[in-house]
Amino acid sequence: MPEERVIFHIDVNSAFLSWEAVERLKHPEEFPEITVDLRTIPSAVGGDRSKRHGIILAKSIPAKKYKVRTGEPITDALKKCPNLVLVPARHAVYTQYSKAFIAILERYSDTIEQCSIDECFIDMTGTQKLFGPPVEAAERIKDEIYRELGFTVNVGISTNKLLAKMASDFKKPNLVHTLFPNEIPDKMWKLPVGDLFLVGKSTQNTLHTLGIRTIGELAKSDPQILRGALKKQGEVIWKFANGEGVSVVEPEPADNKSYGNATTIAFDVTDESTANMVLMSLAETVGRRLRRDEAKAEVVAVNIRYSDLSRTSHQCELPHATNITNEIYETACRLFEELWDGRSVRLLGIQTSHIRRSDDGRQMSLFDNGNYEKLEKLDKAMDSIREKYGSNAVQRASFLNQNQIDSSPGKAKHFGK
Repeated sequence: MPEERVIFHIDVNSAFLSWEAVERLKHPEEFPEITVDLRTIPSAVGGDRSKRHGIILAKSIPAKKYKVRTGEPITDALKKCPNLVLVPARHAVYTQYSKAFIAILERYSDTIEQCSIDECFIDMTGTQKLFGPPVEAAERIKDEIYRELGFTVNVGISTNKLLAKMASDFKKPNLVHTLFPNEIPDKMWKLPVGDLFLVGKSTQNTLHTLGIRTIGELAKSDPQILRGALKKQGEVIWKFANGEGVSVVEPEPADNKSYGNATTIAFDVTDESTANMVLMSLAETVGRRLRRDEAKAEVVAVNIRYSDLSRTSHQCELPHATNITNEIYETACRLFEELWDGRSVRLLGIQTSHIRRSDDGRQMSLFDNGNYEKLEKLDKAMDSIREKYGSNAVQRASFLNQNQIDSSPGKAKHFGK
């Protein structure tokens, strides 16, 4: 019988605030205006008001007592807590702490999937003889991170990524929690349905109208009714409520880089047509980068960050590897439609993976009417014009008069290649 998987989800507690506090304690001469540990007082890392980033990015536990919330405007936070100490974000510093955090985890496993700057999954299957039982190993990792780097993490342990993530979100900070399948009824089903991964405010409200208020009630619901109310998402969250999730931790191979692009939008997107416009701009940039490197992608993913700073993503495998802008765009739109729960969107991103650099041609289908040769020539022609005359030399007609959306490839914040 194959060995049961052991998956850890490790999440840095109030990452930006913690890293800012540690850095300031290490270099007090650079910050004479604040001489105490930011984590011990009402404090927060905030953004730039002038660039629509005037929000709380991370907060201390004392600030939480004033009901200061991550994602709320700084002005609202100061009304709740007038003595709130605000410090600006320094992303370059946080990137260095993130790398140091991952370096420690690499001592324990070579199968690490980093899903954001401050959290990752680790496959610890088969490591008991090296590091002891899962809880013992998790405590060792947690303590080692604190001893060497000065900040705390939560560790969730289970047999798949979903349950490990749910476990790491239990009581914080600096704790280890398990959520194995046999523990689901006691530890997870009693929680409010809004605590389940992928259940945002809008989805929660829909579930409440169906009389579903706990994760356990969701788990015992009719999946067909859920699908009727929430489309594909209803089926997905029903599976999550029953503990079904992906168990494979997928590190990105060094020779299989992803290509992606994301942008924080200058206004809240509340309708699908505007979101599609943003996705078109992103698809153009991603497609151009793929074509530049003579690469094609087999997987497309869409990332959403809502106005409350919660995040979600969805991906699918393409029938054929592609670098055609229109194919990337149409796939992204379909993924967005399946994923979006109606809340205001603050950031959108497209990421591609499973990159191929050899061109084996495309297997045509009798039912496929796409004129791919024509689309490839069109993309290459647009790339050539933009390369010679600049990004704005040629634009799609759909972007005309859309002053709030920057359609220039490369202007959005990019990740990957």
